[in-house]
Amino acid sequence: MLTTALRNVLAHKARLLMTVLAVCLGVAFVSGTLVFADSTAAVQRAAASRTFADVAVSVTAKEPVATPDQPGVLTDALARRLADVPGVAAVRPSVDGSATLNAADGRPLRVKRGTNLAAAYVPGRDGKDVRYPVVEGRAPAGADEIAVDRGTAAAGRYRVGDTITLATDGPALTARLVGTVTTGDTRITAGGTLTLFDRATAQRLFATPGNYTSLEVSAGPGTGQYELAERIAATLPPGTAEVTTRQAQAAQQALYVGTLTRGYQKLPMVFAGVSLFIGSFLVVNTFTMLVARRAREIALLRAVGATRRQVVRSLLAEAALVGVVASMAGFVLGLGIAAVLPGLLSGDGNQVPKGPLVIGPRPVAAALFVGIGVTVPAAWLPSRRAARIAPIEALRAAAAPPGGRSRLRPIAGVGLLVLGAGLLTALARSAEDASEENLRNAMLGCGVLVVALIVLAPTLAVPVIRLTGRLTRRFGVAGLLARQNALRDPRRTAATAATLLISTALVSGLATIGHSTGQALDRQTADGLAADYVISTGDTMTGIDPAAVQRVAGAPGVRGASAVADSTAVIGGKVREISGIDPADVEPADVEPDGVGQVLKLDFVSGSAQDLGPGRIAVSSSVARETGVSTGGQVNARLGRSEEFTRYTVVGVYQDNPTAHDAVGARADVQKHSFKPGSVQRILVRGDSASGEGLRAAVGNNPLLKVQNRAELVREAAGTMGDLLTLMYGLLGIGVVISALGIVNTLAMSVTERTREIGVLRAIGMDRGSIRRMIRLEAVTVAAFGTLLGLAGGLFGAWAVGALAGGAVKQYTLAVPWGTLALLCLASLTIGALAATLPARRAATLSPLEAVAEA
Repeated sequence: MLTTALRNVLAHKARLLMTVLAVCLGVAFVSGTLVFADSTAAVQRAAASRTFADVAVSVTAKEPVATPDQPGVLTDALARRLADVPGVAAVRPSVDGSATLNAADGRPLRVKRGTNLAAAYVPGRDGKDVRYPVVEGRAPAGADEIAVDRGTAAAGRYRVGDTITLATDGPALTARLVGTVTTGDTRITAGGTLTLFDRATAQRLFATPGNYTSLEVSAGPGTGQYELAERIAATLPPGTAEVTTRQAQAAQQALYVGTLTRGYQKLPMVFAGVSLFIGSFLVVNTFTMLVARRAREIALLRAVGATRRQVVRSLLAEAALVGVVASMAGFVLGLGIAAVLPGLLSGDGNQVPKGPLVIGPRPVAAALFVGIGVTVPAAWLPSRRAARIAPIEALRAAAAPPGGRSRLRPIAGVGLLVLGAGLLTALARSAEDASEENLRNAMLGCGVLVVALIVLAPTLAVPVIRLTGRLTRRFGVAGLLARQNALRDPRRTAATAATLLISTALVSGLATIGHSTGQALDRQTADGLAADYVISTGDTMTGIDPAAVQRVAGAPGVRGASAVADSTAVIGGKVREISGIDPADVEPADVEPDGVGQVLKLDFVSGSAQDLGPGRIAVSSSVARETGVSTGGQVNARLGRSEEFTRYTVVGVYQDNPTAHDAVGARADVQKHSFKPGSVQRILVRGDSASGEGLRAAVGNNPLLKVQNRAELVREAAGTMGDLLTLMYGLLGIGVVISALGIVNTLAMSVTERTREIGVLRAIGMDRGSIRRMIRLEAVTVAAFGTLLGLAGGLFGAWAVGALAGGAVKQYTLAVPWGTLALLCLASLTIGALAATLPARRAATLSPLEAVAEA
């Protein structure tokens, strides 16, 4: 039977080609992602090892950085003491911090991954720092000089001699770029920036004069890192510093960069899962058609003594062979994916480590496991049907017509439909609770719903295709025959349409959720903010100089500017955000702003912002609902750096507002407890004719500050929408490719089965053009069926998941992107028509006499 299986695979290799391609695509994503992960990990480990090649032990202080009132531990005196420890070859003092630069165009040079590292250039006896070799210009030697790495220079479009604006933790500074360096530090090569200062300047910015943030110790010949670590630890004052070996430090840095780049692996794995899931339906459909085509052959095997078990094993062996071929092809294709992924994922401030491909046993085993694991289980049901073919079928002159409808399928499908729809409906009613558990349950409900539609598809095929068939009848006899051919075997039609059903459901659901979320965020920004620009720090740990508010107010085109102090507040056992405002800056949400100071819209359910003051706050509707507090009541809260709870009187409850955050208080009251006392974190600006460039100039072009108009605020709030669109188009592309393969495969095998029928049609006068039209219309009918079911499932799932999103994104309402869905339908129908090109051409070229004569 194994020999028979091999011969059958070779005999039907053309028909199995589409199946191999579909499975190959999923295997390629899996194996390629694993090879990419192993390769980037190897590059990170190698880079980290090179970075610390000359460092045996690193010493860091346990306490915070030294201050003038509290002398530090890591001093020049300690460095000299460590240099006298037996086995120490050299001690390199280091000062590290953070610095953000403005690019050559004046905009902040921000990174999505990595870090904005700042460090001291520490020359050795030869005047060079081995950690940062200079490649152009020279090293910084004064307070107004810096050097950067080559990657930072390229990203910022800097040239040696340029004057660069930068900031560490405070006002903007300017310095002249005197050189560029190279570095193997993976925190930088992963997409970060590096700014080097001379030693004295770095100490002044990130420590205190004479103090360092770490001491890096090199070992002499014959001294191991662990032995040296013990000697160094014995020399240090007890409890003052930590000693880390080279191996541990390299592992920590590699782990840090690995965490930053791990997100790159998620999207290919999602594509792999979807492609394999969709491809499994193509496997089922292909083997089902092969079994129907080879019914007489299987019956003959049964007649000469083959048992049912042997028939099942033979077909499963064929599926395994297909899986092995798909795994091998997919693995080779996956190597190509792994090779191009670093280049595709790099850019826009991100740098993915590049290096030679590392091919380990894990991706090879995964390719085989995935390829065989998809094809063999998918072929199990067709093989069971083949085993039930009676030996008497070998005596029939023609293949038996398709089997009758299953009575169990509609019952199971309706049960799954009720379960999935019921779960999604119940979750939609709990829209205020957008917890991770509810979101996971919503994903489960969507999966159950899609499976229900797939199970019900053969039952729904007849009424839906009869309905859409009214359109195909306009094409005359060819359209009528196309509809009848699609209805001939509802199971086959449903299996072919399943691939489009899944991809259409995914894409339409994601498109609807993304469109609805974008509109909700736009409404939130418009309704909650009367200001035209917002200048912010991005966090509560840094601040804006209050004097900058006056400079911004005097900028050209500005009609008013108001400061907001942001901090944290523990209310009701949760860490929340509180905004410190001037009550004069708040206006009712239903009144158009007419004063220069009115920049914030708050829709108060009860109370008023005018009552804000020391010990008095207002809270959002969500906080009021969670804590059970109302206007006039009291609540315990701990603001910012305060260590004790204070009892506050609630003077108002307002509708949730992303600009005002969870609570608002008087600005002076919030500033008193903030992490940067006296500072503000946002400046709200009114002025239709104001410009972003003018406002940036007013705050000294400080790269730590963000200057955003309303549109930019909406884009930032919808930061994940770009990833969602990438996912949506990726899923659409995968679905389209596999759907096209499925339609080509089904129609090609259908044309083979209907050779005599097509010959008769040609013999009684149907021309080749009508034959081609009939096959194309059949493909479009199948594509339309899958698209309609997918749209129904996707929109229902989007409604349920979107209702949960309303708990996190206020003002969320379902907004159907009709234009996107129309394009999706057009693309699906077009793919159906194009996929039918080859089968239609083959059918039209059949000779009538030879076709009729075929047994």
